[in-house]
Amino acid sequence: MEKILVKKSGPLRGKVRISGAKNAALPILAACLLGTEDIVLEDVPNLKDVEIMMEVLSSLGAEVEKIGLNKIKINAKNINSYETKYQLMNKMRASFLVMGPLLARMKKTVNSLPGGCAIGARPIDLHLKGFRALGAEITEEPGNITASAEKLKGDTLYLDFPSVGATENIMMAAVLAEGETIIENAAMEPEIVDLASFLKKMGAKVYGAGTSSIRIVGVESLKGTSHQIIPDRIEAGTFMVAAAITGGDVLVENCIPSHMKPIIAKLIESGSQVIEYDESIRVIGKDIKPFNIKTLPYPGFPTDMQAQFMSLMTCADGISVTRETVFENRFMHAEELKKLGADISLTGREAIVKGGKELIGAEVRATDLRGGAALILAGLVSQGQTSICDIFHIDRGYENIEEKFRALGAQIERV
Repeated sequence: MEKILVKKSGPLRGKVRISGAKNAALPILAACLLGTEDIVLEDVPNLKDVEIMMEVLSSLGAEVEKIGLNKIKINAKNINSYETKYQLMNKMRASFLVMGPLLARMKKTVNSLPGGCAIGARPIDLHLKGFRALGAEITEEPGNITASAEKLKGDTLYLDFPSVGATENIMMAAVLAEGETIIENAAMEPEIVDLASFLKKMGAKVYGAGTSSIRIVGVESLKGTSHQIIPDRIEAGTFMVAAAITGGDVLVENCIPSHMKPIIAKLIESGSQVIEYDESIRVIGKDIKPFNIKTLPYPGFPTDMQAQFMSLMTCADGISVTRETVFENRFMHAEELKKLGADISLTGREAIVKGGKELIGAEVRATDLRGGAALILAGLVSQGQTSICDIFHIDRGYENIEEKFRALGAQIERV
């Protein structure tokens, strides 16, 4: 079994280049099923989740070829299946994103229920509500969902919650539907904007991405294109917190500061100095002050950064509070941080962190992707050595994480 070992490290210093965003790459890979010509994607992160999505596309009959370390060529002209394999769907929730494109291209799709991190109930009812609004007939059987439609037709629909996955899936189905589709209360994340940008390069007509109302005018077919994936704002945020928690000085390169506003605001509130440039952010760690966070859909504070900031809270001089409003089971990492000596009490969706206690290295487990990153951050400031197991979660979202941390002076290795 692989583990990541982290020893107490001094202040991290230097620069780190951020990879392409996993949460942008996965829906864009799924959207490649909509085209019938060559598509080239650049800055695709070399991650386990990306590998799984490539396997999904191949299993459906698409030609998928790596033409460089972070470059992929896809041609979905001859896709020949509308059914995704259970063993692939079960590995990763984002594999469900092929449902919209397959419904648009093949008029039918059969999917098993998706897997992924166990951070709470993430129902797919909003996806299905969108497909029904476009005219699809949905059949649910134990473990399987079938959607079919001779012809998709545009409609106006309102999402009860601004779900990122549902917004993406409905967008992808709607680009080949007849007429106009309007998604109200749509998710506004940068990854939605990147998907829309990609679809428009293929010839789709998508308007308003990045706002709460997205309008899609259906077209008959989509062409090939090339596209560079946006930088990963969550990876960028993780390294920004690493600078803050160690009292370091790190330049985070290849990031978009406008995507990072809530993260920047909370780092400043907690005492760090943050300097923004056009495509990079410098974080200089200072004495850590207590602060509070409340997770919200974008442009609010991202739930994917909650765990990392909880690690920062353990080092603050005072009491900090985290309120999680997006996922109901996203405090699993708290129990692992407590193994290092953190003083954290949980009440429902609220965590109260009494900072300032010395952390001491121990055996811990990455309970999910971001929880694993939080444990690395805590390990950097814990006396002795922290041993993290179940690191397959971490590998789902961070490319070359040990190498990047080592380049900044961290004592970290994989064994």
